[in-house]
Amino acid sequence: MPTELRRPERTFTIRQLCLEFKCTPRALRFYEDKGLLSPARQGLKRVYSYKDRARLQLILRGKRVNLSLAEIREILDLYDKNDGGATQNATALRRFRERIVTLERQREDLDHAIAELHQACERLEQSLVDSRPDLLSEAEPQAPAPATRVGARQPEAVR
Repeated sequence: MPTELRRPERTFTIRQLCLEFKCTPRALRFYEDKGLLSPARQGLKRVYSYKDRARLQLILRGKRVNLSLAEIREILDLYDKNDGGATQNATALRRFRERIVTLERQREDLDHAIAELHQACERLEQSLVDSRPDLLSEAEPQAPAPATRVGARQPEAVR
């Protein structure tokens, strides 16, 4: 391969990768323990290659869309198949499509749950209007809850 097309032989420290990807050293060591990353060593220091950096980027993307570590490993392990990435791409495509189906199903479930809660609120509000309008203002939320993604930790006041 011509020299100008090769990836630079740049290396990264654990600190550099943690800062760039906003993750913890513990997370990188965990991925190493699970065999997803394999940095070189210089004494006790971990030295991450350009390939390790790319793998970390893919690991974090996979986690962001809720792929399991086994699914992420399956995709990463197909990198060196010497088929131009075709097997890796086909496997990733299949996993991504499966994940889309799952997320769309979850979104439908959430939409139904929200609709049921709105209907329940309307029924309860009407009941209070009819029986105890003085309690209606107490049942109103102080401020609308901020929109959060599913599974996100909410502030103490919202819980």
